[in-house]
Amino acid sequence: MTDEMASFADWMSNLNEKLTEIPLSQLAIPGSHDAMAYSLDVDSSVLEPKKLKSLDKIFSSFIRPIVKKWGTAQDKTISEQLEAGVRYFDLRVAGKPQSSDFFFYHGLYTIMTVKEGMTELATWLGQHTKEVVILSFSHFKEMLDSQHSELTGFLKEHFKTKLCPKTQMPSLKACWEKGYQVVLSYDKSGVNDDQLLWPRIEYWWADNSDPKEVISYLNNQKQKGRSEGFFVAGLNLTFDGNDMFLYLMKSLKEKTMSAYPLLLDWVKEQRRGSDGESINIIAGDFVGANSFVQDVIRLNSADIVHENPTD
Repeated sequence: MTDEMASFADWMSNLNEKLTEIPLSQLAIPGSHDAMAYSLDVDSSVLEPKKLKSLDKIFSSFIRPIVKKWGTAQDKTISEQLEAGVRYFDLRVAGKPQSSDFFFYHGLYTIMTVKEGMTELATWLGQHTKEVVILSFSHFKEMLDSQHSELTGFLKEHFKTKLCPKTQMPSLKACWEKGYQVVLSYDKSGVNDDQLLWPRIEYWWADNSDPKEVISYLNNQKQKGRSEGFFVAGLNLTFDGNDMFLYLMKSLKEKTMSAYPLLLDWVKEQRRGSDGESINIIAGDFVGANSFVQDVIRLNSADIVHENPTD
């Protein structure tokens, strides 16, 4: 691990005191899109896209490696992402036939179970007690209502007093005072009455493979004004089944990394805050592979320097 990466492991605890007293929704927070997609299992059945799911029944040995290549959106473990400074995690969960465990997914199931991933995360939080994470459980497949109850029950028991209730948007200082380290968002109807489960977090998704179009979409969204709560600007490119065959010799990582210079230019132009065009969470693929996380975090210090030029 580089010294630069290590220096962001406790970036929240090292923020200017002024920033620890404002709502978390007014900070610039780096996020991981499809956070657990570094653990995809090439031997699992295909869950998406629909076109490839049907082909998987006949040509699995050909289809699954392609889905893995285009579904692998991260290459750092959850601990490495945390160490790099990521504090928002986009988590997608699926039940698996003939298994009592829950798994993450992106095209394929992950090798890692939800229990294993959340245990790794909780262990890291125990070693960094002033860092706060936002967990967004936003997509589900192959799950019954009873399984949702089982999963939310596990999450609440697992994180216990670390869970921040949704009574009001907290600041870092408020979280520190009460020992809160986890904001748990669960996008499923029927859980709204649970004070420990935050509602769906708005995610600006361009659904486009062209970085220029992604930036144009995000700028248009900003013109509409920001959400009062947490919200995410997604830098991730999107490729469908046809694209995977069109770019058969390439991969999601290759296409994403070639687009990042343009995307990072956009990041550096943003500002955190409460006004209509400010950002909150910015999420990307392959976090930790370049300066993305650092660029987002630095939007906080740049803001302080601007307001207090003599500091």
